[in-house]
Amino acid sequence: MSPAFFNILVMNIGSTSTKVACYKDTELIAGSNIPFEKNLLSPYHDLAGQIPQRKGQILDFIAGYGVELNTLNIVVSRGGVGAPCPSGVYEVNQAMCDDLLSTRFAKHDSSLGPVISKDIAQECGIKAVVVDPPSTDEFHPLARISGLPGIQRGSVLHALSQKAAARRASAIIGGSYNELNFVVAHLGGGISVGAHLKGRVIDSTHGLYEGPFTPERAGSLPTLPLVHLARDRSVSAVRDILVGGSGLKAYLGTDDARKVEEMIKDGDEKALLVFEAMAYQIAKAIGAMATVIKGNLDGIVITGGLAYSERLVNWIKERISFIGRVFVFPGEDEMLALAEGGLRVLKGEEQIKTYPGEL
Repeated sequence: MSPAFFNILVMNIGSTSTKVACYKDTELIAGSNIPFEKNLLSPYHDLAGQIPQRKGQILDFIAGYGVELNTLNIVVSRGGVGAPCPSGVYEVNQAMCDDLLSTRFAKHDSSLGPVISKDIAQECGIKAVVVDPPSTDEFHPLARISGLPGIQRGSVLHALSQKAAARRASAIIGGSYNELNFVVAHLGGGISVGAHLKGRVIDSTHGLYEGPFTPERAGSLPTLPLVHLARDRSVSAVRDILVGGSGLKAYLGTDDARKVEEMIKDGDEKALLVFEAMAYQIAKAIGAMATVIKGNLDGIVITGGLAYSERLVNWIKERISFIGRVFVFPGEDEMLALAEGGLRVLKGEEQIKTYPGEL
């Protein structure tokens, strides 16, 4: 007999914080966003070196709310950037942990979540899983061609956020995500715009270096001027410019859209131009992805933190509403999306996959 409810521990580790929450099914029981500061000269700058303190923060949170480890049914973590694989729920195994800690595919603090979740789950005698990791890859073969042999377009997107938002839109429509078609735009510090064909993201702008510019990233750039920019700089220096030192931050001196809105209200014409340009580029990307699924759309979904900006969303809507119905879900709801993924597994509604999955 299944229990009346399931206890689910969720974690989402970022560069400056550790988000952790406990759910009964999808009801939030307790949650916290715990700050984490790294000194570049300390062991914490290395991924593995952060594990003891990060894990300690999570265990302290659990103890502080009186949650008994032996009552947990599953541990769910945001995924790291590992081997490209189809979307779904993956059990955290040693191969995944080895890939993430080796930074074989990318170095990002999110890689710590699966490693720590596996440790905690083993102590509880339960499974640890990740849901729709950032390296989710469901690309159509046409989407992989870049225009230059030796450089292939890769799939790195806000898969968890995009798919969760598409499922919310599907529920409103009254259909199944796996039977509907959407263009989904995740708008945050990073931006990715994906074409969802019957539950698969068959093309998407890259979350780090393609598509619209973002609060801190350059997005797609003219290639020859970029070559000149990179000529006298190291690869790491150029990367720091493109991912972290571009976009709103480079143009306006801040990556906080709320501050940009204040600048606009104060009559800053440059801020108005740049902010609208970001909306313009987002709309263009949405239009491009609509062509990928030949205009056969059930809706366009806008989500992420920037979706709280009515000004930005309205600019986007002005350019895309002719394409199809627009759904706006401000924020990310990634913690809830992780809990929902864990619950689908516990209820037998979705099968756990083995990492690395075959494309």
